[in-house]
Amino acid sequence: MDDLHGGDGAIEQSAPAWGVFGDLMSGLLGAFVLILVGVLGVQLELATTLEAEVQKRRVEEQRREALEKALAVPLASGRVTLNDGRIGISGSVLFALNSAELQPEGRQVLRSLAPPLAAYLATREELLMVSGFTDDRPVLDSNRRFADNWDLSAQRALTVTRALIEEGVPSSAVFAAAFGSEQPVASNADEEGRARNRRVEMAPVPRSAQQAAALEASGG
Repeated sequence: MDDLHGGDGAIEQSAPAWGVFGDLMSGLLGAFVLILVGVLGVQLELATTLEAEVQKRRVEEQRREALEKALAVPLASGRVTLNDGRIGISGSVLFALNSAELQPEGRQVLRSLAPPLAAYLATREELLMVSGFTDDRPVLDSNRRFADNWDLSAQRALTVTRALIEEGVPSSAVFAAAFGSEQPVASNADEEGRARNRRVEMAPVPRSAQQAAALEASGG
């Protein structure tokens, strides 16, 4: 009889252990499910991000190809460059040193650029940003027309913008920006580098980007 009672006691003591084990397994299974859901969510997010990046690069590539095709003739002349969607013109082609008055050669280059740029912009939701850049040397202007390099780069960008409008680019599709001696493309330690930094660049940008820049400038 004692043995039987002893056996019943062993069974009664082991029952709670199985319950704890079951609860532990249920907890582990729940944690595993949560981890699996989290991993799948991360993978889905990465796949979405990758797809968006691929689409963005595809659009950029199509944009560059369209721009190259539109500017084939000006690019062939060698006086205009196209790099990562930025159309570059040497400052020496457009302007004399410390001047914002267009030279005859510069006017001719802009005259060749205006029609294909106008045609390109007419088919896209983009604006043309005309940016002026200088070297880092102080402006030597005896007539004091320019306060500094910022002023000079702004006047040059405005001159090019007005010339493009006169040649047929819609005024609603182009705007000017000034960068002074910021964002150099070469060292300002020698004349060759400074000559490269004295330049005007044109780049199509989404209309939303220009509107955001205008709001930021106005403090909105």
